[in-house]
Amino acid sequence: MSGLPTGVLPLDAEQANNLHTAVSGLSPQQLQWISGYTAGLAAAGDHAAPAAITPVTGSDDKLTILFGSQTGNGEEIARALARQAASQGFAANAVSLAEYKPANLKRESLVTIVISTHGEGEPPDDAELFYEFLMSKRAPKLADLKYSVLALGDSSYVNFCQTGREFDTRLSELGAERFAVLTECDLDYDDLAHAWSERVISGLPSLLDRGNMPAVPLLRAVESVSAYDKNNPFPAEVLVNQKITGGSSSKDVRHIELSIEGSGLTYEPGDSLAVVVENPPQLVAELLSVLSLESDAVVSVRNESLKLADALRQSLEITAINLGFLRAWAAVAGDETLSSLLDTGDPSTLTGFVDNHQIIDVIRHYPAAIDAQQFVDMLRRLIPRSYSISSSLVANPDEVHLTVAAVHYDAFGREHWGAASTQLAERSQAGDTVSVFVERNTRFRLPGPDVPIIMIGPGTGVAPFRAFVEERAEQNAKGGNWLFFGDRNFGSDFLYQLEWQRHLREGHLQRLDVAFSRDQRQKIYVQDRIRENGAELYRWIQKGAAIYVCGDAKVMAGDVNDALIDVLVSHGGLDEGAAAEKLKELRAAGRYQRDVY
Repeated sequence: MSGLPTGVLPLDAEQANNLHTAVSGLSPQQLQWISGYTAGLAAAGDHAAPAAITPVTGSDDKLTILFGSQTGNGEEIARALARQAASQGFAANAVSLAEYKPANLKRESLVTIVISTHGEGEPPDDAELFYEFLMSKRAPKLADLKYSVLALGDSSYVNFCQTGREFDTRLSELGAERFAVLTECDLDYDDLAHAWSERVISGLPSLLDRGNMPAVPLLRAVESVSAYDKNNPFPAEVLVNQKITGGSSSKDVRHIELSIEGSGLTYEPGDSLAVVVENPPQLVAELLSVLSLESDAVVSVRNESLKLADALRQSLEITAINLGFLRAWAAVAGDETLSSLLDTGDPSTLTGFVDNHQIIDVIRHYPAAIDAQQFVDMLRRLIPRSYSISSSLVANPDEVHLTVAAVHYDAFGREHWGAASTQLAERSQAGDTVSVFVERNTRFRLPGPDVPIIMIGPGTGVAPFRAFVEERAEQNAKGGNWLFFGDRNFGSDFLYQLEWQRHLREGHLQRLDVAFSRDQRQKIYVQDRIRENGAELYRWIQKGAAIYVCGDAKVMAGDVNDALIDVLVSHGGLDEGAAAEKLKELRAAGRYQRDVY
């Protein structure tokens, strides 16, 4: 450690020397544990008090907790499980699948995998290479492995928890023994994930030989101050709610500024802010009217008695459809068309139906008589909505900024509203409060200040890149910054135009390439600008640039990926297959990061 150049470590000389002394002589396993322990303290922020540590003794048996996470939920569960196992005296190590060497799987004896499914059945970005290895002929026989899988998903998608199911099946095919059954979690995952973690912990005494444990620290609880999190969100005051699209725009995009003064909340560029929301009151009223239910009917929601109107406004998901609701409604409606769509319909047709309908549409199209409690029992819990943070905390102390497009449209002869977006855009004014907490996104992080970056963010996907450029300006970063931005019209949809122009003048943004699809007869998108600037973009990649993509996952992310492949083919002399592999190598090296949704 003493051989590192001055300035590489964020430590003074005394701290660096103490750290070197503390870790000298420790085994790789012990160093891995310390890494997880200190990462947990960092994630908890300034409110965390270090736990007292006492050693125990033992063997090389350990629990390896692998996680693949698109939003950070899987990582949170995995690291919590590692801390829980360590507190019970067991060796446990939580590792991202992006950092795990797949070939090491044959050396493991006990593994749990916490894995999310992205979009329509795809593995998350950080698990892509591991997924390909596990599903390939290169995967080894795993007769000595015991495993369990926790699958995270969203039942609004047809291929619910698909990646977790595939991992569970494939490990069994390779001869591994399942020690706890596959658990599938929807967006409201807390209870199921907790129960699965408890089953894992309770099984460790028989799965790991406590009598021969390696020298792993045993954590002893120390009282600490609780931080604001999803169980205790912070009431942030709205400072600014400003429309940043023009009057002729087809979209209503807002720049929202919130105060987090006194909260102790911290964040980094790339993180998200979760907003605890309420449903649109006009939608609640419409549901009650269509169902002929009384607003003050008393219902039970998670063992709490509430008036129906309050439950629909504050506690239950009443906008987005999920498969559980569709099946429950089909059963009471008795409609053959709806039942056929669920039972024998084409998956793409079912996906299209879910994407284009809200719950109110299903109720109107397939009417049924139902009482208040029956209806409530069909609905999922209303969960917080997450937005990419569009500010640097260094540049904006005690504030967090969001870029929010209000979801408000007409379909099937009626108005439709998004829950969080309309609350923030239309129902939150300066002086109001919004309950929030920070969600870490460790797989969408800036590189060092001397590394050039290429940012691709059409529409509100530009949000994190506003934070990136603000942060790099504060750092006086020497690495170049290149932004690709696209939207519909230059005159009404150029989000943060004046800020980008200022950054260009001040030298904090070296290049800005824009694509406005509706300003000419032939539509132009960011992927077209990428191809047009392919030679220069390839030179940036060769200089070590990191590529970032944020925005729509269904179309844009794939189109951008294809454009990058074309650049590598046209200017790097690679064939298409080699170019695709090159992008995977960049992703594995952290030089191609995506935050798509």
